[in-house]
Amino acid sequence: MDVLAKSTEQDFTQAGTLPTGFLAGSIKNIGTTEAIVNGVPLGPGEAKGYPFVGKGYEAIDFDPVQSTLRVLQIS
Repeated sequence: MDVLAKSTEQDFTQAGTLPTGFLAGSIKNIGTTEAIVNGVPLGPGEAKGYPFVGKGYEAIDFDPVQSTLRVLQIS
């Protein structure tokens, strides 16, 4: 059986993007200062989830600013 989805998880200290077409994902601020996800502040310890909705998402930009973001992507 072929693999149907690929999971990638990594920490970011620089700006990045969940690319157009990702199926599910989450972004957690594991740092100590506020970050920006999709133009919205994300405080330390907070997370934002993008659950599977039956089709791919548009791209989501994120910027840790001076923090660290843990990003999980299913594509």
